[in-house]
Amino acid sequence: MHVVYPAVVSALLFSIGVYGVLARRNTILVLMSVELMLNAVNLNLVAFDVWLRDRLHSGQVLTLFVIVIAAAEVGLGLAIILALYRNRRTVDLDRLRDLAEPTAAGGGTAQDPAQDPAQDPVRGPLRGSAPAGSGGGLTDPGQAVSEPATRSGETS
Repeated sequence: MHVVYPAVVSALLFSIGVYGVLARRNTILVLMSVELMLNAVNLNLVAFDVWLRDRLHSGQVLTLFVIVIAAAEVGLGLAIILALYRNRRTVDLDRLRDLAEPTAAGGGTAQDPAQDPAQDPVRGPLRGSAPAGSGGGLTDPGQAVSEPATRSGETS
């Protein structure tokens, strides 16, 4: 057997797999394309193992490891896809780009901090007001010392 034929078939399979990963938007098809790429690697490992006449059959042993890893990847990938489908009701990769949880009113993005008076865009969420007599109503520990006096209307 000449090694060129399996190498060419393997290169074609790997190229089809790369195209599938880059062009498809369905997560199931992307997983299938990754599996196609792994099978192309397996074909190369076995072909070169036979061509080199390795006594330990290293290529075939590595192929078994790749098959086991591919099976684990499929199981984990399908579990993640099912969890995403339960939460988002889609398996389209373009719609899964946001990390924010989908909201009932807002289309999947978080609220704008400028619209929420309790959210400070620089220091994070503001804390509740201080107890009476503990510093003039300081709401955020990161505020400057002179700021409470200007907020309450007093002068320094």
